[in-house]
Amino acid sequence: MIRAYKFLMRPTVGQTAALGEMLRDHCSLYNAALQERRDAYRHASKTSIKYGQQSAQLKEIRAFDPERQGRWSFSSQQATLRRLDKAFAAFFRRVKAGERPGCPRFRGVNWFDTVDFPKDGDGCRWNSTPHDPVTRVRLQGVGHVKVNQHRPVVGKVKTVSVKREGRRWYVILTAEQAEPEPLPATGSMVGIDMGIANFLADSNGHFVPNPRHGRKAVAKLEAAQRTLSRFPRVRRDKRAANHQRAVQRVADLHRKVRRQRLDYAHKTALDLVREHDFIAHEDLRIRNMLRAPAPKADPETPGSFLPNGASAKAGLNRSISDAGWGVFLTILHAKAESAGRDVIAVDPRNTSRTCPECGHVSAENRPTQETFHCVSCGHNAHADTVGALNVLRAGLVRRDANPA
Repeated sequence: MIRAYKFLMRPTVGQTAALGEMLRDHCSLYNAALQERRDAYRHASKTSIKYGQQSAQLKEIRAFDPERQGRWSFSSQQATLRRLDKAFAAFFRRVKAGERPGCPRFRGVNWFDTVDFPKDGDGCRWNSTPHDPVTRVRLQGVGHVKVNQHRPVVGKVKTVSVKREGRRWYVILTAEQAEPEPLPATGSMVGIDMGIANFLADSNGHFVPNPRHGRKAVAKLEAAQRTLSRFPRVRRDKRAANHQRAVQRVADLHRKVRRQRLDYAHKTALDLVREHDFIAHEDLRIRNMLRAPAPKADPETPGSFLPNGASAKAGLNRSISDAGWGVFLTILHAKAESAGRDVIAVDPRNTSRTCPECGHVSAENRPTQETFHCVSCGHNAHADTVGALNVLRAGLVRRDANPA
């Protein structure tokens, strides 16, 4: 299996400048390759340029510009061109599927934050100074950069990536490992129902509280964004010192919330994986849930619109995004795979409206957000617990219908 590791780098002032130049030059290569593809397609011949053609030009590009493009790893530049090729492949796939296509766009310097090295030892070297107790990673054109390695790397390092997040730099490794030993069986099975009032409720009647990290930081974020809004929108290199500090303040607050949300998701998922052999959850389409309601035109007044609940839906969308369901479910699946646990996603329709005692399905069974009262048999319970019970039963049915 492949496992990823992310470590904080401690570059010197000179290395920080070199890392910034590396991102700038890779961004320039990405944009130039995108422009070439656009120009070729706009030509009368409708020429389509592929990755192989653009990769073959790298040798000439590096020879023509040795002080910029020639400084960096050839393989990392190929990886940048592959990234563009994947963007176009996804674009054509969405066009064929009838989805919103989203044509690949040019990247600004602030929106290009990652450089990939496809192979350890080709333009980069993890643990380049093994004789030194301080771990370092060597990057072509940058040098040996100190790394804050907070845990050991198990397995053979396959790829290395450098990522910028605000003022911090990280190195991300992927290592090939043997299949881990599964955790001891507990004999426990559970269904979970994701929510907003509570982060999740399980079929055993337990609730995990929703920390609402974003809501707790909203006052500081609003103040920081008001301060930032007073400055004119100019290029990054044209910003005054106070402008740069205001930008950094907003970025730091967002980063803190994101890391808090990620930490909470890891701890919650780990508890579930340790305690249960089988976990069933709702197959949520979060992107669809976050869609804004369509506008309603007023037939009596041309050019005006009727109320459509957009304000209330915006508040709900913020709460859903703050809960971080998608991040949590991704982490849960990854941890379950490493621990040898089974995780199954089931159709969430009517899970909170179906009585677990008699099976009666009705919207009237849920008179309030938290209360479940079956109009057929009179069963009373918390609505989220009922949803989790129904999710567990549906998950078991699906597991038995498709045995491994």
